[in-house]
Amino acid sequence: ARRSLASPVVSGVLCPCASPRAAGAAPGPATETGSGGSAAPCGRALCEASEQDRRLRALFQKLDVNRDGALCIHDLAEGLGRLGLHRTELDLLKIVKAGDKDLDGQLDFEEFVHYLQDHEKKLRLVFKSLDKKNDGRIDAQEIVQSLRDLGVKISEQQAEKILKSMDKNGTMTIDWNEWRDYHLLHPVENIPEIILYWKHSTIFDVGENLTVPDEFTVEERQTGMWWRHLVAGGGAGAVSRTCTAPLDRLKVLMQVHASRSNNMCIVGGFTQMIREGGPRSLWRGNGINVLKIAPESAIKFMAYEQIKRFIGTDQEMLRIHERLLAGSLAGAIAQSSIYPMEVLKTRMALRKTGQYSGMLDCAKNILSKEGMAAFYKGYIPNMLGIIPYAGIDLAVYETLKNAWLQRYAVNSADPGVFVLLACGTISSTCGQLASYPLALVRTRMQAQASVEGAPEVTMRGLFKHILKTEGAIGLYRGLAPNFMKVIPAVSISYVVYENLKMTLGVQSR
Repeated sequence: ARRSLASPVVSGVLCPCASPRAAGAAPGPATETGSGGSAAPCGRALCEASEQDRRLRALFQKLDVNRDGALCIHDLAEGLGRLGLHRTELDLLKIVKAGDKDLDGQLDFEEFVHYLQDHEKKLRLVFKSLDKKNDGRIDAQEIVQSLRDLGVKISEQQAEKILKSMDKNGTMTIDWNEWRDYHLLHPVENIPEIILYWKHSTIFDVGENLTVPDEFTVEERQTGMWWRHLVAGGGAGAVSRTCTAPLDRLKVLMQVHASRSNNMCIVGGFTQMIREGGPRSLWRGNGINVLKIAPESAIKFMAYEQIKRFIGTDQEMLRIHERLLAGSLAGAIAQSSIYPMEVLKTRMALRKTGQYSGMLDCAKNILSKEGMAAFYKGYIPNMLGIIPYAGIDLAVYETLKNAWLQRYAVNSADPGVFVLLACGTISSTCGQLASYPLALVRTRMQAQASVEGAPEVTMRGLFKHILKTEGAIGLYRGLAPNFMKVIPAVSISYVVYENLKMTLGVQSR
């Protein structure tokens, strides 16, 4: 039986008892909880911290070739080579980037420990997704099936070669300890389980399509499931926006008309709308708001994929700052393409009864009286609002997702409906709160009809005017109905999305 030189050091580095020979322990829950009659001696929970720290420091010192208390790429290359683990320079660079919190280009002991612990979590999720038979071991057939699921076709002979590279005891199967020992200091790429279950912008629609687009697995791309997800997301957004349209119209009215002298409340606003135009008036502006979902989503997704290829590669998941850059640029391109529809939506929501016969009449009226430039009023604050909205939404969602994965993901990356809804609601709310003053100024600029000879309203001038006449609170008019619609919008879009997914034949694992 072959045995890796790294095994005595790397094996059990996160748990002193979890060596490949520890009572023949099976991986995953059996090792941790004692189920199946073959638990590790300590069940991991009772491991002494000092012993764990000693083993981690022993591995760190073996890798720290130049004894400077930090691991650079050169240290990792030479140290891992001595342990019989050979990695490419690209792999080592990814390890350092993944763990380097202070961005000094190397890993100190704390960063190294955090990287190993986080990495083992990811490895366990990948192992569980490959273990189709759920017997605690991976064989050649499971490797073939798993790679086929991801769109990669290999023969059983090729799968056996992969097995041999990790199999230390010659059984032609890989248990958890062999899997971990082989991959512990090797970067993990896209984890399909996480991408599958943690879609965000495709599922949740709160009326603002400024979020960073979701990633799709290789399998979803090659089987055409990606467009079904987008269609399901578009349909869910249409239903969600229609159901929450009265709150959205009230928000627009409060953004434009509410002030210190005209303190519009929620009940008063609804009463005023119904008195002026009847119950149907609550849905003014919703038609164009629904129509713009399809072109905006399609343009944003295509732009995002092209930008990803430009700044990275379509085979690897982008890091969070790269996703933010790509998503923000894609959002700016999509918003620029459909921005006249945004102006139309605001004007239609604010119109009086009988003012326009429909969307086309409104567009003709604006074009004839105010010119083409009117369709780009508020464009600058709208573009500036993309960065805080998309950035904070993505950062909060990723933080909540990673916190859940760190603490609770043992057998699956599936968070369940309530965790997913909670994460989506919190991140969307934070994103909206950060960009709200820019959104309010944009709406007021869109609403102001151009009068010949009158001075043009600027973003800076409007900010100054609001702060002078209403104070900082004036920048948050309409915030209450905006937040009131977040929870119903997220809930409705999720339910409709899941049902449309089933109708369109999207398979869930």
